[in-house]
Amino acid sequence: MDLETTTATELTEALRTKVVSSRELLDEFVGRVERIDPALNAVCALDVDRAQAAADRADQQTARGESMGPLHGLPMTVKDVWETEGLVTVCGVPELADHIPDTDAVAVASLKSAGAIVFGKTNVPIQAGDWQTYNDVYGRTNNPWDVTRTPGGSSGGAAAAVSAGLSPIEFGSDIGGSLRIPAHYTGVFALKSSWGTVPGRGHIPPPPGALTDADVGAFGPIGRSIGDLRLLFDVVAGPGPEDAAGWRLDLDAGDPVESVAGLRVGTVFGEGRDLCPIAGDVAASLDGFADRLADAGADVEAVPLPVSLTDGLQSWIQLVLPIIGMSLTDEDYAAFVEFDAVPGDDPTLVAARSFVSRYRDWARANGRRQQHRRAWAAMFEDYDVVLAPTMPTVAIPHDTETPIAERTTNVDGVSIPHVVAVAWCGSIGSVLLPVVNVPAGVTPDGLPVGVQIVGPYLSDLRLLRLAALIERAAGPGFVPPPAMAKFN
Repeated sequence: MDLETTTATELTEALRTKVVSSRELLDEFVGRVERIDPALNAVCALDVDRAQAAADRADQQTARGESMGPLHGLPMTVKDVWETEGLVTVCGVPELADHIPDTDAVAVASLKSAGAIVFGKTNVPIQAGDWQTYNDVYGRTNNPWDVTRTPGGSSGGAAAAVSAGLSPIEFGSDIGGSLRIPAHYTGVFALKSSWGTVPGRGHIPPPPGALTDADVGAFGPIGRSIGDLRLLFDVVAGPGPEDAAGWRLDLDAGDPVESVAGLRVGTVFGEGRDLCPIAGDVAASLDGFADRLADAGADVEAVPLPVSLTDGLQSWIQLVLPIIGMSLTDEDYAAFVEFDAVPGDDPTLVAARSFVSRYRDWARANGRRQQHRRAWAAMFEDYDVVLAPTMPTVAIPHDTETPIAERTTNVDGVSIPHVVAVAWCGSIGSVLLPVVNVPAGVTPDGLPVGVQIVGPYLSDLRLLRLAALIERAAGPGFVPPPAMAKFN
């Protein structure tokens, strides 16, 4: 099997039909990590001995005709924000360098109960709080398409591992593009689920032992196909422990659709350019994706955003940055308080104030967010899905020395702050919608571009099915990073 391209869905079928054993797959993936990962630094911790024992048990069960579930015997890695019993969980934080949890995060336990074998963890920025992946514990992760560039963050190690064939599938998280940006930068698929459909218990941040879920933060898989996303989502979606008695998940599966013919697709590629311009090579990939979809019979129409990109970004800043502000040291918190006296309303200043915002500010932002949710819901009365950019550029060169608040992104000669570059992911994330990020193409310079396929709240299952049809009609599918060929 070509582990560079074989999907997790195909691997589970191969395991079920005894084409390959779990132990054989595990040894192959560990071998690829040993051979390839020194150039990437995507996998930050391994648990090989226990994984081998688990793989042997899975093979014995298979021989007896038994199965633990849909992921039976499948080796995989998980993002190092998820607590894993007996395996170090650091989240890039030096103070947690020796943190070995006694229990699994709820969703990780679900993965293992379904038969998955977690053999390693993938790297993240400190506190999962950056759109690049590096920290003082494990160092910097590189993009498998071009090691001089970032794979994004915070699920950068996860996306790099799947893209480079170090792991067949991953489980990550997204509060400001942390699944979608790395998928866009590395040419893989990702699902940011509807907020609240996947339990976050055991995710860091908040600190180990916390029992609360963060607003906007959503969780989901990274894979090499939409089938992979559905495979994992079906396993992890469900209630947290205290809600299980009365909590039910009945996601909108919608009417069966077998082709894109007549599908109502809105595109917002031309929106928000005054705030966040889109690089020409990215725009060309997005337009080409939409054109191929229209050629396949979909009703594709350029439409205005239901909420301006500026208003959407401000909503995200005012809702999410106070969550990050909870982790600030007293000294840093006091420094941000001083921005209350600085006049102006550009995004950087709004962000600085939001780290230390008061409940009154958050409550007002939440009220505006509910209006934004209503506007998006009205849009989906006319369109089945909306296609949006993920980021304004392809993967950016590493820039880990500049403080995050001072970083800029070069968009065809125009410098925009990093917090503005994530406007598309942030503004859509703040209204809690499900998003499937799929590869849209590869630029002339040989770097991947992704597109967000956005659906109504709690339409995750229908969205996955529609996204599969859309991607089949218009997308290039998963393409292995050419730069990795020298390691094979």
